[in-house]
Amino acid sequence: MRNPFPFRAVVVAMIALAGVGFSSAARADSGRISFAVFKAGWFIGGSGGQGTVTFHGRTYPITIGGISAGLVFGASKTYFHGTVRHIRSIRDVTGVYGAAGGGAAAGVGAQAIVLQNGKGAVLELTGRQVGLQINADLSGMSITVK
Repeated sequence: MRNPFPFRAVVVAMIALAGVGFSSAARADSGRISFAVFKAGWFIGGSGGQGTVTFHGRTYPITIGGISAGLVFGASKTYFHGTVRHIRSIRDVTGVYGAAGGGAAAGVGAQAIVLQNGKGAVLELTGRQVGLQINADLSGMSITVK
C-alpha cells in the first residue's frame, strides 16, 4: 500500500495558505474620508488640499498634493467624500494614487472616481466640483496622514 503522506501534506499546506489569504482579507477594514482639493493648470496642473479620515472611531487629518499632465485648462475646487477600503491601519491610507480621466466643469459639476494606492487601499469618492476647468489627463494624488 502506498503512503498517502505527501498528498496529505500538500492538501494541508494549500488549506493553510488559503486560510492566511482569507484571514488577511478578513482583517482589512474601511473608513470614511472627506477632503477639499484645489486644482489648477495650463497643460501641466497641480493640486492641493486637506481633509480627514475617520477610522475605528478616530478622526485623522490628511493633506493632499498632486500633479497632472495632458489637456488641463482652468481651475476648480472639488469637495470629495466617500469610503477608503482594504486598510488594516490608518498608515495604509498614506500613499500615491494614480488616475487617468477627463471632465469639464463650468460653475458646479459632479465627480465620481475610484483610486488605489500601492498598499491596496481603495478610495471610492464622489464630489461636487466648482470652477471652470477642462481636463483629459494623467494625474497622481498623494495623501499623507498627519
